[in-house]
Amino acid sequence: MSTVELGNVLPLWSCIPFVGMLLSIAIFPLIKPDWWDSHKQYAVIFWSLLFAIPFAIRYGAGTAANQVLESVIGDYLTFIVLLFGLFCVAGNIVLEGELIGGPKLNVIMLALGTLLSSWIGTTGASMVMIRPIIRANSWRSRRRQIIIFFIFMVSNLGGCLTPVGDPPLLMGFMRGVPFFWSLKLFPIMLFNMAVLLIIFYVLDERAYRKDIQAGYRPNLNPKNGKVQLRGIHNIVFLAIIVFAVVLSGILPKSPLFQAADGSVIGIHIYGDVTLTIPSIIEIAIILVCAWLSFKTTPNSVRESNHFSWDAIKEVAILFIGIFITMIPALLILQAKGSTLGLNQPYQMFWMTGALSSFLDNTPTYLVFATTAGSLGATAGIATSLGIIAPKMLMAVSCGAVFMGANTYIGNAPNFMVRSIAEENGIVMPSFFGYMLWSVCILIPVFILDTLIFFL
Repeated sequence: MSTVELGNVLPLWSCIPFVGMLLSIAIFPLIKPDWWDSHKQYAVIFWSLLFAIPFAIRYGAGTAANQVLESVIGDYLTFIVLLFGLFCVAGNIVLEGELIGGPKLNVIMLALGTLLSSWIGTTGASMVMIRPIIRANSWRSRRRQIIIFFIFMVSNLGGCLTPVGDPPLLMGFMRGVPFFWSLKLFPIMLFNMAVLLIIFYVLDERAYRKDIQAGYRPNLNPKNGKVQLRGIHNIVFLAIIVFAVVLSGILPKSPLFQAADGSVIGIHIYGDVTLTIPSIIEIAIILVCAWLSFKTTPNSVRESNHFSWDAIKEVAILFIGIFITMIPALLILQAKGSTLGLNQPYQMFWMTGALSSFLDNTPTYLVFATTAGSLGATAGIATSLGIIAPKMLMAVSCGAVFMGANTYIGNAPNFMVRSIAEENGIVMPSFFGYMLWSVCILIPVFILDTLIFFL
């Protein structure tokens, strides 16, 4: 049975394990935090099996195995290897010196991280910038707003300018969207940056004044000396990882990596599942870079960074459950996305964004880009999905990238940043608490985007 046929016959209740997975992530850390820290893997196994077993009984073990392996091998493997590589390499770079966190410095660091995200990816920029901004503000008591806006901007918004920035745009590049086309999104990103930085400055200035009034002062240490970057050679490894990501989008188009039928060659796993040669090359390059980074960087750098494996372990465990349990939702979306009557940019922006807040934004982008390509535009960007009107592609791209900030699970760096912040003693909002921040701050900004750019 094809994926479209499956999507057409799957009932909505098949998405219950995915909803259960999300609710577990949202509720258990609130009511059973100690249990969740030690047993989250069992929740992942439970919800994954609750999807896989009924699915196998209804549609056959072979079909179930094919879908699960396609999700794990085709999507999750490259996803987690990239996050692992960037996490390792960025953890071997430390910014040392007397950086005193205050509203002005924080605005500068958020702006720098946001601009950096499009060139080394939202994960790369998040891992490079999160520890310096935490260290600079370590003397402060009220810090959660800094991390929340960091997730809004560095971990999401900043990834919109190149295919390297965020995986959905890489998906578009692989299907014919020119590499530098997304630079057209710069005015939208700049507008969002300006609005969010103004809001942040107001909130952080208020928190800063309360900290000062409460007697908090930065611990100035003459031994810290001037600001310096240690482990700077790891920037080369970051650049190589970025190159590997771009290469994974270029190689599948080469006849050298294509079979006679036009499919990408690779190692056959099961059914329709193949681990392609370009993916193997990407994985190998990233893992070698991570290994070399550790071999060539002194332990003292990681100690200065308070480096630990907890954040990447949490992401690896939770996201494999998310990838598996969201299979029915994606199948239904792929089969019925074109029947939703979306033919206006603002509709594409909100629908792509709403689903990208909870589902993987890469297949969500692909579904709505395909829908946009089927609308019969006669002028625009020529892709393998059809000709897409520029404003429609802008809406799909911005929805997929920007609205990943709406929840902790909207984009993997969100979870990693939250985990690193909590490791450093910053009390972060719960799943729903974070959503309250995004609803109050991001949704009004996205409404402005709609009125200015997508109507």
